[in-house]
This record gives sequence, C-alpha cells and structure tokens, in this order.
Amino acid sequence: MEKGIEMANTLTELGKLEVIRKSGKERFRDGNRQLDFDLMSYWQWSASDLVSNVTRGVMAEYIVGRAFGIGSGGVREEWAAYDLITPSGIKVEVKSAAYVQSWHQNRLSKITFRTPKTLTWDSDSNRQSQEAKRQANVYVFALLAHQEKKTIDPLDVSQWEFYVLSTLILDAWKRRQHSITLSTLQKLTGEPVGYNNLKSAVEQAAKRKSI
Repeated sequence: MEKGIEMANTLTELGKLEVIRKSGKERFRDGNRQLDFDLMSYWQWSASDLVSNVTRGVMAEYIVGRAFGIGSGGVREEWAAYDLITPSGIKVEVKSAAYVQSWHQNRLSKITFRTPKTLTWDSDSNRQSQEAKRQANVYVFALLAHQEKKTIDPLDVSQWEFYVLSTLILDAWKRRQHSITLSTLQKLTGEPVGYNNLKSAVEQAAKRKSI
C-alpha cells in the first residue's frame, strides 16, 4: 500500500512544469554560492544572432503576437499544437523565412515555407493525437523581406512582410501539402500586409468559412 502511495506521489510530481517568466537578473549558482554571471548574459550569448533560422522563427512568433497584445506577460510554450492564440480565440501558426542568412551566401535564399500536417501533443497528459492535421485556424507566413546584409535588422518590423492565409484554403490546396513556395503563396493571399494591418488580416482570415 505504501509503495502504491509513493508511486502516485511521484507521478503527481512529474506533472507539467509551471514555467515562470524570468527577468534576466537571475544568477547562476553553484549550490548556495552565486556565480558572477546571470541569465541575461546567457540570453545575449545564445540569441543575439537575430537572423539565424531558429531565433528568427521565434522572433516572428513574438512580432505576430505583439500585434494582438500577446507577449507582454507569460512565456512561450514551445510544444503547443499551434504558436499563438489571440484574445478572441483564433489559433495562429507562424512560419518564417528570409532572403538573408547569417552565413556567407552566393545568392539570396529561395523562399519556401514548411506547412506539414501534425499530430498534437498534450503537455498536460503527455498524450499524442492519432489524426494528423493543421491545428491552427490561420497561418501567418512572416517573411524577413529585407535583402541588404549590411542593413538587415529583424527588430525593424518594416523589413517584414506578412502573408495571411486561412487554414481552410491551405488544406484545399492540393499540389504539395508539406511546403509552399512564395510564388504560390502570393497567388493564394495576394499582397502581403505590414505589421500595422496584421491583426485585422488575421481576424478577417479567421472568419472565412468556405473556399
């Protein structure tokens, strides 16, 4: 009986971790002894290359979220089924790409966005769904469109273009289901929108009920 209680307590302790938003001032420690470097120094070391694929992708999510007032509190949930949920309940998936990369290039990068169907994973229960599908209501394809390496700055939202597409339309597109080129995307969405019009474009796309 005691062994069963002990196992139940262990399972309870292994539930979903509550992640608390950090300030950057948190110090690294060696047990009870504080070390002379903090979390901010780690962030500066690990994420200062804003053009790198991984960092740029997370930044794109943040920029889209800020258009809806998301991101001023709380933390990003890396393993969520979709990237963002707006205050009105719209589920948004953000994909990013860029012409300019951090490494030496012989030419600008060709723009393609990955759009695979996925299995959801519930971080509360550690269970995976059985049906692969696109989990969001709307896709935002965030293109860092600036093409000059000397002046590229992902913090400047005017250097980004946003192509907003209802998942309904993306699901109906039959040519390829795991990725989409910029030229095809432009045919489906028309002109991109800027940061100031992003919120309304997402809301409008979410209202679409048929092809």
